[in-house]
Amino acid sequence: MVQTARVKRLLADGRAEVAVPRKSACGHDCSQCGGGCSEMLVQMEVTTVAANPVQAEPGDTVRVESDSKGILRIAAVVYLVPFLLFFVGYYLVGGLFGSESGAIAAAIAGFLLGLCGAVLLDRQVKRSRQNAFRITEILRG
Repeated sequence: MVQTARVKRLLADGRAEVAVPRKSACGHDCSQCGGGCSEMLVQMEVTTVAANPVQAEPGDTVRVESDSKGILRIAAVVYLVPFLLFFVGYYLVGGLFGSESGAIAAAIAGFLLGLCGAVLLDRQVKRSRQNAFRITEILRG
């Protein structure tokens, strides 16, 4: 995914903190969105850290690329795995033992196991200092 961002500050390790404008599902045209979105309640930009191989400076407008594969992998672990383990635990124990209360307990245990996996993945990503974003170009305005 390629986005435009603004460099907020430089970090000591060669990375930069960037502000990426938040995109809404309706393209910020609230008159066309029947739901009447309340943009005053939503943060209009997301601040993140990006690798800075092009030596961008604070205030620069830059092109930022993200690793979609890595982000989708993390999203799958965080959102899908806990629910999959919930249903696997429920149907596996329910089918093997025929116990409703055991199936519910196994479902809850599976869900919690999936959440633990998400927390461990988060810690591993932070520890390895992987960058989901990378500045690829300084845009001249």
